[in-house]
Amino acid sequence: MKIALMDSGTGLLAAAAAMRRLRPDADLVLSSDPDGMPWGPRTPDDVTAHALAVARAAAAHRPDALIVACNTASVHALPALRAELEPQIPVIGTVPAIKPAAAGGGPVAIWATPATTGSPYQRDLIDRFGRGLEITGVPCPGLAHAVQVADEAAIDDAIEAAAHLTPRDVRTVVLGCTHYELVAERIRAALQRPGAPALVLHGSAEAVAAQALRRIGAEPAPAAAPTGGLSVILSGRPAGLPAAALTYAEGRLLARSGTDLAPDGVLPAAPEPDGAAAAVRR
Repeated sequence: MKIALMDSGTGLLAAAAAMRRLRPDADLVLSSDPDGMPWGPRTPDDVTAHALAVARAAAAHRPDALIVACNTASVHALPALRAELEPQIPVIGTVPAIKPAAAGGGPVAIWATPATTGSPYQRDLIDRFGRGLEITGVPCPGLAHAVQVADEAAIDDAIEAAAHLTPRDVRTVVLGCTHYELVAERIRAALQRPGAPALVLHGSAEAVAAQALRRIGAEPAPAAAPTGGLSVILSGRPAGLPAAALTYAEGRLLARSGTDLAPDGVLPAAPEPDGAAAAVRR
């Protein structure tokens, strides 16, 4: 089994790690576009062009399915990706988990990029699944970029700024950008009020990984032998996992279980347990 994942950058790590936990025997292909980042400010046509290029690089590896692990690409490019690749390669998009978050009742906050916050796409999801609830869109300028380059200080600053915009009574947060799932526990720590009920975070990584298996008629097999390989493509070029990816538990999980490491082949000492990335609830 071979599963490809695509994104503008390292946001795909969360879904890739979820797939690795579900199927340790699956080969994974990670295709991203660091040369073309960020995609958010681009026009829809430009996003589509970049997404098609990244998808074609992944499709050359003949995967059984392609996960579009990027909210921006799913909004603007999913029809074009499916028109080109399906039915030969099923294409699975990523949608912010507003529906399951709203099912738990409000108040809810949706952390997303400035381009997504207030967009017709997000408003439509709120109208469809959150009507009657108190839902606050929280723009998070700079957070996705800070996560991409693993700038610890910038991550803290962006999370702090977004936390100040989040109503104090919010107990459910939708992570509306795949990059944010890599720092989910830091977001939780910034929002959790002493003595308050535990904050619930809703991401999309595990859901899209499970959906990809369903689309190809496969079952989860977390106890399978960890024989799956890893191929990394950066703006069309074969590569190893970028060093910044290894600062996250998801990246280290993939490097330990895959065949490709960072360019220097060195992993950080004392990696976090593999389950650390599973703390985001669905």
